[in-house]
Amino acid sequence: MRLRGATPLVALTALLALTACGTTEAPAGEESGATLTVTDARGVEVELDGPAQRVVSTEWNVTEYLAALGVEPVGVADIDGYNTWDTAAPIGDDATDIGTRGEPSMDTVASLNPDLVVATTDLPETAIQQLEEFVPVLVVQSAELERPLDRLRENVELVAEATGTEDAAEELLAEFDAALTDGAAAIEEAGLTGTPLAFADGWMTGGQVTIRPFVSGSQLAAINEELGFTTPWEIEGDPAYGLGSTDVEGLTALGDTKFLYITSSAETDPFTSLAGNAVWESLPFVQSGDVHRLPDGIWMFGGPKAMIQYIDAVVAAVNA
Repeated sequence: MRLRGATPLVALTALLALTACGTTEAPAGEESGATLTVTDARGVEVELDGPAQRVVSTEWNVTEYLAALGVEPVGVADIDGYNTWDTAAPIGDDATDIGTRGEPSMDTVASLNPDLVVATTDLPETAIQQLEEFVPVLVVQSAELERPLDRLRENVELVAEATGTEDAAEELLAEFDAALTDGAAAIEEAGLTGTPLAFADGWMTGGQVTIRPFVSGSQLAAINEELGFTTPWEIEGDPAYGLGSTDVEGLTALGDTKFLYITSSAETDPFTSLAGNAVWESLPFVQSGDVHRLPDGIWMFGGPKAMIQYIDAVVAAVNA
């Protein structure tokens, strides 16, 4: 799996796809000195000295969860990348960059004296074990093909439980649900319910375009389907994120659909690069002008805030 800025780390997700079910021995803030025990996605009971306040995040989705819940992380993996790819929940200037998402600097994390590290099942187990030698680590499951939106909600609730921000989580998820409802109503009003919508991203390598379809089971396809669209991809995705792979010839199987994608100003737009390509220009959605680049900074694997951005962008694009 390509490890560019917009690609999650997926290696261990399938192996660690365990149920996240938080339990607390003492409610957040019940009394001074009360301990807190939260069960993470591995089934590990993570013991804290109370709701965590000095939190480090090793992936952009959990960074976004924290920021959206009002918890400013003291350490964040790849801050420049986060600021480029996820603009939904900005982090403060005081956060320290702890290194890459796959290889955080143990020395930097330790120097921040955190109460908690929030990681995902994408972080290598060896790195998690190294972190656990000096700080509690809460692991959330990165994705779940069978129930991607429930996974999103449960991840937010788990992080909120560990940080004592349950009320903020309830408000955040209500905002997300309202955006889904409003978006679906807008799609229905536009007469687009039941319309095929294919979402993908892509990149250029050696002058060739690689296209990554988000098939059914991916978080974005689930949102599209909640909005009333159908997912036309017949390509098989990976077992964790529902991400496929194809090239421009593979797009000929889509037929008449709307085609949406996200890229970044930091990268070459792979789809405008296809201008003049005979196969690309023969596609029905290209000929009808139904190819839409959504705004930069919508993190495709992000939390509720990023997904609200996505919903708004989809509704705007298909009604343009």
